[in-house]
Amino acid sequence: MNATGRDLVRRLWVLSSLAVASTLVLFVSYRGVHDDTVPLASSSAPGILAVDTARSAVQQAHTAVDVDGSRPGPEATGDFHTRISVAHQSIAVAASEDVAGPADRHTLKTITGLITVYSAWVELAGQEEDASLRAAFLHYAERGRDDIVERLDELRDRRLVVAREQASFPWPLWLGWGAVVVLGLALCGALVEAQWFARRRFRTAVQPWLLAATVLWAGWVTVLGWFTLRARRAMTESLAELREVRSADGIPEAGANVERYMADAGFWASLSGWILVGGVVLMVLTVSGLGPRISEYRFRVPR
Repeated sequence: MNATGRDLVRRLWVLSSLAVASTLVLFVSYRGVHDDTVPLASSSAPGILAVDTARSAVQQAHTAVDVDGSRPGPEATGDFHTRISVAHQSIAVAASEDVAGPADRHTLKTITGLITVYSAWVELAGQEEDASLRAAFLHYAERGRDDIVERLDELRDRRLVVAREQASFPWPLWLGWGAVVVLGLALCGALVEAQWFARRRFRTAVQPWLLAATVLWAGWVTVLGWFTLRARRAMTESLAELREVRSADGIPEAGANVERYMADAGFWASLSGWILVGGVVLMVLTVSGLGPRISEYRFRVPR
């Protein structure tokens, strides 16, 4: 094999090495961001908003009963039971979204028991004729309510930590995406240089396979980078919605906002598998561009 053949083989090895490295780094970096988008949208956000709903329902339930020592009327009693029912349903939703693992499940079981005890104190107060005993029962109920709210706040804080970690962009991801940019530019530069070399040696205007590989990789990295920027912005905006403890009227709006921000999370995450496919296509295009030329020189004896 003469010098031209060796130059072609060397360029093929450089391009192949850069293609493999770029594909793997892009795959890991992309998944490092988008593997957290779906859990944030489908689990963490609904779980936090469910805790907010339960917290608001318990507080509204307590305002439905008269805490001045008089017996609550039928309307107030009905409103109380409605709010407690909402609280139980929200706790069930929160339990279905296993955000922080065993600690969450234990806390939710405890809160469920506390709500039952709290409801029992309120029921006793509503049935009691003696004003002093009724006031005592309501006092115990109020203490139970405060305990429930405190535990819900602790649960919320724990879940918010998980959401904050999911929405974060730590230094390994910065390093990974920096490597994506460097390797991507190096690969595109090597592809352009290989086309220039082929044009100079073989007097061809363009190498279609190498040109296709250059356009493919530059466009692919640009698109995935754009989707990652959109995902980062969506996660940041969602986290801002979740940080604020909202009233009952504001919870549906917050949920709708998060759902709107993260509407494309599943699509973004699904593209990670296509990165490996793109890497294989890139290798095929590169080999198709240089392979035939290398074969021409494989058995030539230099003169």
